[in-house]
Amino acid sequence: MNYITITYGIYLVLTLGMTVWVGRTLHKNGRIFLVDSFRGNEPLADSVNHLLVVGFYLINIGYISLAMKVGVLVESTRDVFELVSHKVGVVLLVLGAMHFFNLLIFTKMRRRAMQTPPPVPAQAKLAAAHS
Repeated sequence: MNYITITYGIYLVLTLGMTVWVGRTLHKNGRIFLVDSFRGNEPLADSVNHLLVVGFYLINIGYISLAMKVGVLVESTRDVFELVSHKVGVVLLVLGAMHFFNLLIFTKMRRRAMQTPPPVPAQAKLAAAHS
């Protein structure tokens, strides 16, 4: 039995599956937050949301690929589970750190947007000028 091949298979199935699940969850639930952050500008929020998800997938799948290399001998089922557990744990920590980093950035951005008065529509300017 080739334990390293089994290790790679389990690692890829788990980490890619979690990455897709987290990416879809963030895309779906992040839209409301982004629409609010962009003061109701849905096209801009949807565009940013899509770009964030693409970046999320690129970074995570790249990291998963780089972290796949194993520098130890995998000689037993126990070694398989210990190595997969360690590698999946690291990927989860990276996913969590990226999530909180994005939340921090967008919370700051949203706070700044809420402090800035909304733009005055052109018709309101015209009506004020004719008064």
